[in-house]
Amino acid sequence: MISKNLQKFYINGEWVEPISKQRLGVENPATEEIVGEIALGSTADADKAILAARAAFDAWTVVPVKDRIAVVKRILEVYNSRAEEFAVAMSTEMGAPITWAREAQFWAGQVHIESTIKAAEEFEWEYMRGTTRIVHEGIGVCALITPWNWPMNQIACKVAPALVAGCTMVLKPSEIAPLSGILFAEVCHEAGVPKGVFNLVNGTGPEVGAHISAHPQVDMVSFTGSTRAGTAVAAAAAPTVKRVAQELGGKSANIILPTADLAAAVKGGVEGCFGNTGQSCDAPTRMFVPRDRHDEALVHAKAAADAVVVGDPRDEATTMGPLVSKLQFDKVQRLIQAGIDEGATLVTGGIGRPVGVNRGWFVRPTIFGNVTNGMTISKEEIFGPVLSILPYDTVDEAIEMANDTVYGLAAYIAGPVKDAQPVARRLRAGTVNLNYPAWDTFAPFGGYKQSGNGREYADWGIHDFCEVKGIVGWGA
Repeated sequence: MISKNLQKFYINGEWVEPISKQRLGVENPATEEIVGEIALGSTADADKAILAARAAFDAWTVVPVKDRIAVVKRILEVYNSRAEEFAVAMSTEMGAPITWAREAQFWAGQVHIESTIKAAEEFEWEYMRGTTRIVHEGIGVCALITPWNWPMNQIACKVAPALVAGCTMVLKPSEIAPLSGILFAEVCHEAGVPKGVFNLVNGTGPEVGAHISAHPQVDMVSFTGSTRAGTAVAAAAAPTVKRVAQELGGKSANIILPTADLAAAVKGGVEGCFGNTGQSCDAPTRMFVPRDRHDEALVHAKAAADAVVVGDPRDEATTMGPLVSKLQFDKVQRLIQAGIDEGATLVTGGIGRPVGVNRGWFVRPTIFGNVTNGMTISKEEIFGPVLSILPYDTVDEAIEMANDTVYGLAAYIAGPVKDAQPVARRLRAGTVNLNYPAWDTFAPFGGYKQSGNGREYADWGIHDFCEVKGIVGWGA
């Protein structure tokens, strides 16, 4: 089920041979086997895609909004028809358990396209304020740089709002997990997206990512990835003063209030931290519990961790697959060792692969107790199934520790809503989740501080891809 277009790029409505001769193997992280090779683009390949997008912009941006929405509806229809292909691709490229790939990874792309369509149909594209006409119109050519951990979530969150806003674009998916991105380009082609409106070039961040971020014919960069890479994108974009929207790293706090159901709150927090093998930027990786119930919380946490089924992603019973790469595996091992060395209590898990596993980038679901705010595991984004549990004496202290981070993407609170609401107002994070609610794809998603700028999802994402024009005297 591997696409025949792995070694091609999608430019100006066609699958074309790359100018670059560079190739990169795509690894299945569960087996460490190479499942295919993709072409890695050069700056010349990126230039072709950018110029195609630039040439298509003037015609696309004046297409009536209802017709642009109709194109996105066709994308959704074709995307849904290839659901199993996407699930298998993401399970293969990033090691997602097949059930998770279907019910979370594929579904995320679907629901975000649906939410964007609904938001676009209700969006106030033009309105009068006095005698001035306020107009929202597409910003121009957009460079979309997406990560490996939620491939379809992030592609959908960028491509769909950019299309309905009237933008044209060049997508550079992660070269680590490129299979699903190539499938998405096939979907756009089958759905009849006009030539040059959507383009895809694979490549590395330092070459293609940096080039499209700096290119003078690109009007906006929308980037999701690490804070380190995000600062490089912003620096590359700065000389041309283009808009940069960034969704970056996180170290999300989870405050379990004294009035919470401790067993349920801890179980929910562990499951939230360990979902997607801990490879989510908004994962609740720092759990704050009342000091007098800390030891009890560790018992509940260990029970939740013991229920995780680590194994073959193709097995529908598996609930946790491998990390995405050796690089990620080595980083997580280093940080687990740091937790041990700095004196945290190792509750479960630890260094090395799970018992009986000798290949693949599988790690042991790990929980630390008695963590302090100054420890490495409490400060660095680990991006693996590692939970830090920190005791607190007062809610004020928990809030202070929760906010003591350079990140501010998400936060979580468990307890009666009346108790959680005032705490939520004091947390410096873009999304605060009370009692592990269902995913709201109409809520704004994005971060404070070094977690980025701009917001995604539904109408929030549409706003990011629009310029706002005031036509003064329109109604005079």
